[in-house]
Amino acid sequence: MPGRVGLCTDFQEIKGMSDFTIKNVAQMREVIGESFPGLEEKNMDHVDHFARDFISKSPFIVLSTSDESGRMDASPKGDAPGFVELADERTLLIPDRFGNKLAYGHRNILANSRIGLLFMIPNTSETLRVNGKAELTRDPELLERLQARNQPALLVIRVFVEECFFHCGKAMIRSNLWKPENWGEKHRVSFGEMYAERKKVDSSVAAQIDASIKLDYKERL
Repeated sequence: MPGRVGLCTDFQEIKGMSDFTIKNVAQMREVIGESFPGLEEKNMDHVDHFARDFISKSPFIVLSTSDESGRMDASPKGDAPGFVELADERTLLIPDRFGNKLAYGHRNILANSRIGLLFMIPNTSETLRVNGKAELTRDPELLERLQARNQPALLVIRVFVEECFFHCGKAMIRSNLWKPENWGEKHRVSFGEMYAERKKVDSSVAAQIDASIKLDYKERL
Protein backbone atom coordinates (compact mmCIF):
# COMPACT_ATOMS: atom_id res chain seq x y z
CA MET A 1 0.00 0.00 0.00
CA PRO A 2 2.28 2.82 -1.25
CA GLY A 3 -0.34 5.44 -0.39
CA ARG A 4 -0.29 4.52 3.28
CA VAL A 5 3.51 4.65 3.44
CA GLY A 6 3.43 8.05 1.82
CA LEU A 7 0.88 9.36 4.29
CA CYS A 8 3.01 8.13 7.20
CA THR A 9 6.15 9.76 5.78
CA ASP A 10 4.33 13.04 5.10
CA PHE A 11 2.92 13.06 8.63
CA GLN A 12 6.39 12.62 10.12
CA GLU A 13 7.78 15.42 7.97
CA ILE A 14 4.91 17.77 8.84
CA LYS A 15 5.27 17.13 12.55
CA GLY A 16 9.06 17.33 12.41
CA MET A 17 9.25 13.86 13.91
CA SER A 18 12.53 11.95 14.06
CA ASP A 19 13.93 9.01 15.97
CA PHE A 20 15.69 10.17 19.15
CA THR A 21 15.85 6.67 20.60
CA ILE A 22 19.22 5.79 22.09
CA LYS A 23 20.11 2.37 20.71
CA ASN A 24 23.58 1.55 22.06
CA VAL A 25 26.02 2.34 24.85
CA ALA A 26 28.08 4.72 22.71
CA GLN A 27 25.03 6.90 22.00
CA MET A 28 24.08 6.81 25.67
CA ARG A 29 27.56 7.91 26.73
CA GLU A 30 27.40 10.84 24.29
CA VAL A 31 24.49 12.15 26.36
CA ILE A 32 25.42 11.35 29.96
CA GLY A 33 29.22 11.14 29.67
CA GLU A 34 31.60 8.56 31.11
CA SER A 35 31.42 7.35 34.70
CA PHE A 36 33.98 8.57 37.21
CA PRO A 37 37.11 6.38 37.25
CA GLY A 38 37.07 3.90 40.11
CA LEU A 39 33.41 4.50 41.01
CA GLU A 40 32.46 0.87 40.38
CA GLU A 41 34.86 -0.17 43.14
CA LYS A 42 32.04 0.59 45.59
CA ASN A 43 30.23 -2.48 44.27
CA MET A 44 30.88 -5.56 46.43
CA ASP A 45 30.05 -9.24 46.05
CA HIS A 46 28.98 -9.48 49.69
CA VAL A 47 27.33 -7.52 52.51
CA ASP A 48 29.99 -5.65 54.49
CA HIS A 49 29.49 -4.09 57.92
CA PHE A 50 28.28 -0.77 56.44
CA ALA A 51 25.58 -2.55 54.43
CA ARG A 52 24.74 -4.82 57.38
CA ASP A 53 24.12 -1.78 59.59
CA PHE A 54 21.88 -0.23 56.92
CA ILE A 55 19.83 -3.43 56.50
CA SER A 56 19.36 -3.66 60.27
CA LYS A 57 17.72 -0.22 60.26
CA SER A 58 15.63 -0.58 57.09
CA PRO A 59 11.85 -1.12 57.50
CA PHE A 60 11.09 -1.03 53.77
CA ILE A 61 12.42 -2.58 50.56
CA VAL A 62 11.40 -2.81 46.91
CA LEU A 63 11.83 -6.32 45.54
CA SER A 64 12.26 -6.65 41.76
CA THR A 65 11.85 -9.88 39.84
CA SER A 66 11.12 -11.00 36.28
CA ASP A 67 9.55 -14.02 34.67
CA GLU A 68 11.10 -16.34 32.10
CA SER A 69 10.24 -13.84 29.35
CA GLY A 70 11.87 -10.92 31.14
CA ARG A 71 8.63 -9.18 32.16
CA MET A 72 9.37 -7.22 35.31
CA ASP A 73 7.61 -6.78 38.62
CA ALA A 74 8.56 -4.52 41.54
CA SER A 75 6.90 -5.23 44.88
CA PRO A 76 7.08 -3.26 48.16
CA LYS A 77 7.89 -5.21 51.32
CA GLY A 78 7.91 -3.73 54.79
CA ASP A 79 7.92 -4.52 58.49
CA ALA A 80 9.80 -3.50 61.62
CA PRO A 81 13.34 -2.16 61.01
CA GLY A 82 15.67 -5.06 60.32
CA PHE A 83 12.90 -7.43 59.20
CA VAL A 84 15.28 -8.69 56.51
CA GLU A 85 17.75 -11.00 58.26
CA LEU A 86 21.40 -11.33 57.28
CA ALA A 87 22.18 -15.06 57.54
CA ASP A 88 25.77 -14.46 56.44
CA GLU A 89 27.63 -11.96 54.28
CA ARG A 90 26.24 -13.49 51.09
CA THR A 91 22.75 -14.59 52.18
CA LEU A 92 19.65 -12.57 53.08
CA LEU A 93 16.34 -13.90 54.40
CA ILE A 94 13.12 -12.00 53.60
CA PRO A 95 9.97 -13.11 55.46
CA ASP A 96 6.69 -13.12 53.55
CA ARG A 97 3.47 -12.06 55.28
CA PHE A 98 -0.25 -12.12 54.48
CA GLY A 99 -1.01 -10.65 51.04
CA ASN A 100 -3.48 -10.80 48.18
CA LYS A 101 -2.09 -14.19 47.05
CA LEU A 102 -1.48 -13.07 43.47
CA ALA A 103 2.19 -13.87 44.22
CA TYR A 104 3.65 -12.22 41.12
CA GLY A 105 7.12 -12.03 42.67
CA HIS A 106 7.03 -15.59 44.01
CA ARG A 107 5.96 -16.97 40.65
CA ASN A 108 8.72 -15.00 38.98
CA ILE A 109 11.36 -16.39 41.35
CA LEU A 110 10.21 -19.92 40.54
CA ALA A 111 10.58 -19.16 36.83
CA ASN A 112 13.68 -16.94 36.98
CA SER A 113 15.82 -16.73 40.10
CA ARG A 114 17.31 -13.29 39.33
CA ILE A 115 16.36 -10.64 41.90
CA GLY A 116 17.08 -7.02 42.80
CA LEU A 117 16.47 -5.29 46.14
CA LEU A 118 16.35 -1.63 47.11
CA PHE A 119 16.62 -0.91 50.86
CA MET A 120 15.40 2.39 52.30
CA ILE A 121 15.55 4.07 55.71
CA PRO A 122 13.11 6.93 56.43
CA ASN A 123 14.76 10.35 56.55
CA THR A 124 17.93 8.94 54.93
CA SER A 125 18.77 10.07 51.40
CA GLU A 126 21.06 7.18 50.47
CA THR A 127 19.72 3.73 49.57
CA LEU A 128 21.26 0.26 49.42
CA ARG A 129 20.99 -1.96 46.36
CA VAL A 130 21.45 -5.73 46.36
CA ASN A 131 21.35 -7.99 43.31
CA GLY A 132 21.60 -11.75 43.09
CA LYS A 133 19.56 -14.94 42.91
CA ALA A 134 16.69 -16.12 45.09
CA GLU A 135 14.74 -19.17 46.12
CA LEU A 136 11.62 -19.79 48.21
CA THR A 137 11.67 -21.91 51.35
CA ARG A 138 9.11 -23.10 53.89
CA ASP A 139 11.70 -24.28 56.44
CA PRO A 140 9.71 -24.35 59.74
CA GLU A 141 12.67 -23.09 61.77
CA LEU A 142 13.07 -20.04 59.54
CA LEU A 143 9.33 -19.34 59.45
CA GLU A 144 9.23 -19.25 63.22
CA ARG A 145 12.45 -17.28 63.58
CA LEU A 146 11.19 -14.58 61.23
CA GLN A 147 7.78 -14.29 62.90
CA ALA A 148 6.10 -10.94 63.56
CA ARG A 149 3.04 -10.02 65.63
CA ASN A 150 2.97 -13.58 67.01
CA GLN A 151 2.57 -15.01 63.51
CA PRO A 152 5.25 -17.08 61.75
CA ALA A 153 6.25 -16.03 58.25
CA LEU A 154 4.25 -17.72 55.50
CA LEU A 155 7.42 -18.47 53.58
CA VAL A 156 10.91 -17.02 53.26
CA ILE A 157 12.72 -15.61 50.24
CA ARG A 158 16.38 -16.62 50.50
CA VAL A 159 18.60 -14.24 48.51
CA PHE A 160 22.10 -15.22 47.44
CA VAL A 161 24.01 -11.94 47.15
CA GLU A 162 26.09 -11.32 44.03
CA GLU A 163 26.29 -7.53 44.14
CA CYS A 164 25.82 -5.01 46.94
CA PHE A 165 26.37 -1.25 46.83
CA PHE A 166 25.12 2.06 48.15
CA HIS A 167 23.30 4.52 45.89
CA CYS A 168 23.73 8.27 46.33
CA GLY A 169 20.87 10.39 47.68
CA LYS A 170 20.14 12.69 44.72
CA ALA A 171 16.80 11.09 43.87
CA MET A 172 15.55 11.46 47.45
CA ILE A 173 16.83 15.04 47.64
CA ARG A 174 15.22 16.05 44.34
CA SER A 175 11.90 14.43 45.25
CA ASN A 176 11.77 15.87 48.80
CA LEU A 177 10.49 12.43 49.75
CA TRP A 178 11.36 12.71 53.44
CA LYS A 179 10.16 16.30 53.94
CA PRO A 180 6.62 16.30 55.41
CA GLU A 181 6.15 19.97 54.53
CA ASN A 182 6.29 18.97 50.85
CA TRP A 183 3.95 16.00 51.07
CA GLY A 184 0.63 17.71 50.42
CA GLU A 185 -2.65 16.01 51.23
CA LYS A 186 -2.78 12.26 51.64
CA HIS A 187 -3.79 10.64 48.37
CA ARG A 188 -6.81 8.36 48.65
CA VAL A 189 -6.73 5.08 46.76
CA SER A 190 -10.04 3.20 46.55
CA PHE A 191 -9.80 -0.34 45.27
CA GLY A 192 -13.58 -0.52 45.64
CA GLU A 193 -14.19 2.41 43.30
CA MET A 194 -11.78 0.96 40.74
CA TYR A 195 -13.58 -2.38 40.83
CA ALA A 196 -17.02 -0.78 40.65
CA GLU A 197 -16.09 1.33 37.63
CA ARG A 198 -14.51 -1.54 35.74
CA LYS A 199 -17.29 -4.01 36.52
CA LYS A 200 -20.14 -1.47 36.22
CA VAL A 201 -21.58 -2.36 39.62
CA ASP A 202 -23.34 -0.34 42.29
CA SER A 203 -21.34 2.03 44.51
CA SER A 204 -22.43 0.00 47.54
CA VAL A 205 -20.14 -2.77 46.29
CA ALA A 206 -17.25 -0.30 46.26
CA ALA A 207 -17.98 0.64 49.86
CA GLN A 208 -18.07 -3.02 50.91
CA ILE A 209 -14.72 -3.70 49.22
CA ASP A 210 -13.05 -0.67 50.81
CA ALA A 211 -14.43 -1.61 54.24
CA SER A 212 -13.10 -5.14 53.81
CA ILE A 213 -9.65 -3.86 52.85
CA LYS A 214 -9.59 -1.48 55.81
CA LEU A 215 -10.37 -4.40 58.13
CA ASP A 216 -7.68 -6.48 56.43
CA TYR A 217 -5.12 -3.71 57.09
CA LYS A 218 -6.10 -3.83 60.76
CA GLU A 219 -6.30 -7.56 61.39
CA ARG A 220 -4.06 -9.35 58.85
CA LEU A 221 -0.69 -7.60 58.73
